[in-house]
Amino acid sequence: MGFTIAQKIFDDHRIGTPDADVHVLRLDAVFCHEITTPPAIVDLQQRGKDRVFDPARIKVVIDHVSPAKDSKTAMQGKILRTWARRHEIKDFFDIGANGVCHALFPEKGFVRPGYTVIMGDSHTCTHGAFGAFAAGVGTTDLEVGILKGCCAFKSPATLRVNLTGTLPRGVFAKDVILSVIGRIGVNGATNKVIEFGGPVVAAMDMESRMTLCNMAIEAGGTCGICEPDRVTVDYLWPFIRDEYDTPEAALADYGRYLPDEDADYDQVIEHDVSDLSPMTTFDYRPDNVKPVSAMRGTPVDQVYIGSCTNGRISDLRIAASVLKGKRVSDSLRAIVSPATPTVYNQALEEGLIKIFMEAGFCVTNPTCGACLGMSNGVLAEGEVCAATTNRNFNGRMGKGGMVHLMSPATAAATAIAGTIENSPLFEG
Repeated sequence: MGFTIAQKIFDDHRIGTPDADVHVLRLDAVFCHEITTPPAIVDLQQRGKDRVFDPARIKVVIDHVSPAKDSKTAMQGKILRTWARRHEIKDFFDIGANGVCHALFPEKGFVRPGYTVIMGDSHTCTHGAFGAFAAGVGTTDLEVGILKGCCAFKSPATLRVNLTGTLPRGVFAKDVILSVIGRIGVNGATNKVIEFGGPVVAAMDMESRMTLCNMAIEAGGTCGICEPDRVTVDYLWPFIRDEYDTPEAALADYGRYLPDEDADYDQVIEHDVSDLSPMTTFDYRPDNVKPVSAMRGTPVDQVYIGSCTNGRISDLRIAASVLKGKRVSDSLRAIVSPATPTVYNQALEEGLIKIFMEAGFCVTNPTCGACLGMSNGVLAEGEVCAATTNRNFNGRMGKGGMVHLMSPATAAATAIAGTIENSPLFEG
């Protein structure tokens, strides 16, 4: 029986098996942000273990509340900032250079096929788009990762999702992953890796693949993962050109992580997207999914475009194409947060920021704040938000608030209509 992508990565990185089903893996990178890392830092200090295993393999950013909104969040930033300086961690992205971690770190070339990555953040699964095993962990595992450069995991069962057919015009990766979660449920991939494959994934760019993998956790997955291919190599080429003579050589090397034809999957799902329409959520679970057409006319108080799911340049281009020459409805407010400074600059150069502002959007600096109800777009009790984020839990964006998840195209169309609405890009 052959091996899955995750199994091959485990075999490459295993440094111990303290139990038959527990594998201690060498880590290629440990990512850190100011919400979950400071408790680990303080605990390591109190234990007399204020050390890092390799400052070059630790990447640090302040992104969840940026800039600080109060003394508590300022202290979180201070702890992270002084720790990074104390240990001479050069890849530290402070206010002004910072962005949403799961957009910024791939943009910097910090993730490669076959890597093992951990972070104290559930959406670390995003980085599996590069053919990496990337998982969110708790404080104890994060501490061990920082101190020793390793982490223990159970053997990964893999759920293979083959995306087949042809994606209709005006339907995007966000709609695809919402439809997958709606099909398998929020527990459908618990303690499993979701390995995405098939012709639809092969046709996606890296930003779309990151959107897919980002929401694997919403189906209970440990990690989402895609096969490394020429699209992966082309995205990474500026960062790996000194390691390989040609892109073809890189592709051949990364090919060792491709799943075997007879790989042992826990389950294989064939998911045809040919008849898929734009999707959105309702109520308070990510698997409560309906076509946008079934939710048309639902009033909203706020539209939010951004986050580690859909705040990249391709997302802003799509939304701006819907908004160009239009105005946001007087019945709501609209916010856009480019995910990184590079995305912000590119959007400026392409005239996208002007389109958003002329449409009546508030344009913010890169931040995660609104997504988890901490800053820059928090809802009041009873308010409803149409968002390109990844979670619609009760109170996620503010106590008593409701979130409808959707693509940037649907969010832009909703901003114009004042109620949930399909975008004109969809011809269904």
